Amino acid sequence: MFTKLTKSEKDWILYDVGNSAFILLVSTIMPLYFNSLAEKDGLSSVSYLAYWGYAASAATLCVAFLGPVIGTITDFKGFKKPIFFISVLAGSILCFLMGFISHWLMFLIFFIIAKAVYSSSIIFYDSMLGDITTEERLDSVSSLGYAWGYIGSCIPFVISLGVILNAKKIGISGGLAMTIAFTITAIWWFVFSLPLLKTYKQTHYIENTKNAIADSFKRLGNTLKNATKHKKIFLFLISFFFYIDGVYTIIDLATAYGTALGLDSTSLLLALLLTQVVAFPAALTFGRLAQKFDTTRLILICIFAYLGIAIFAIFLDTQVEFWILAVCVGLFQGGIQALSRSYFTKIIPAEQSGEYFGLMDICGKGAAFLGTASVSLVSQVTGSISAGVGSIAIFFLLGIFFFIKTIKTK
Repeated sequence: MFTKLTKSEKDWILYDVGNSAFILLVSTIMPLYFNSLAEKDGLSSVSYLAYWGYAASAATLCVAFLGPVIGTITDFKGFKKPIFFISVLAGSILCFLMGFISHWLMFLIFFIIAKAVYSSSIIFYDSMLGDITTEERLDSVSSLGYAWGYIGSCIPFVISLGVILNAKKIGISGGLAMTIAFTITAIWWFVFSLPLLKTYKQTHYIENTKNAIADSFKRLGNTLKNATKHKKIFLFLISFFFYIDGVYTIIDLATAYGTALGLDSTSLLLALLLTQVVAFPAALTFGRLAQKFDTTRLILICIFAYLGIAIFAIFLDTQVEFWILAVCVGLFQGGIQALSRSYFTKIIPAEQSGEYFGLMDICGKGAAFLGTASVSLVSQVTGSISAGVGSIAIFFLLGIFFFIKTIKTK
């Protein structure tokens, strides 16, 4: 499996192993730590979920504005690797510093910046896919990235969780245990980025100009115009905007949702660890299926599955049901992300991958502010957390509608 890959493919996949540790921390331990900080200042469970959702929305909104511009700049020869390095270094440092913050508002500010930097690094990382492998291997390599990212991120997570749960036995405070968890994740993220930083070569690029940054804005404008003219790309981006919005909202708010419902925090973390374990073989399976079946059909199956997950989440109120939800998410999470990434790589110009993936990020992580904001707003207005989560189903329905149109367009 892993031995059949080229050196470039392996190093690219290893970054998924590194950065996935951060996003697993964001979706599991980090919300619980924020909850403990918020409770000290007397915030209610509804307010806690709302503030966490607004913070996630703010982070993705930042990337929605900056991502396409930076992505366009990285398409110039020699720009992608150094900008990628800056984002990785900044993200790792911010992750480390978050472990020393003890006030909920300051913690949210650092979280917004760190999440925005992380998301920016993913734009550059995704756009490298066309440089490190061949077109016929895109689906399998992309799926392997997510698969190994899921299982690899479990290592620092399990170590961190062990330190947190056994803090008293070890003889350290809960705060110090959290600091150790953030430190482990930061180091893991940075170390696993080093192989890619060492070997990556930008094979598809735009030749440098005297005013590269200024020209990037012009090219971005032209790309926006061209995207609307290329109907297949345009329809896919609209569809992706809606369905991946729902996917990222579930990832971002899963732990916060379970905590707000009053479910046991330790069981929540173990359930989400199970999601990562299930996602590993599931992502590999979708990668193999993509070699035999049409990628668009597989993506559509994943969107329908997530629609069912969103509806099921409305009625969730027990620990067992949360575990069922965790398994279902794991079965389809890797498939929908990996195949969407590889499918988009196939339909865009290779030399403009940075700017196009910047646009994709607007429609993906950038659009996720709608999902988290929707859950937060509906929860506050109705006073029902379940009603807020139920609003996610609408995004999957719209995603299905536009993806079917994408399939029918040549």
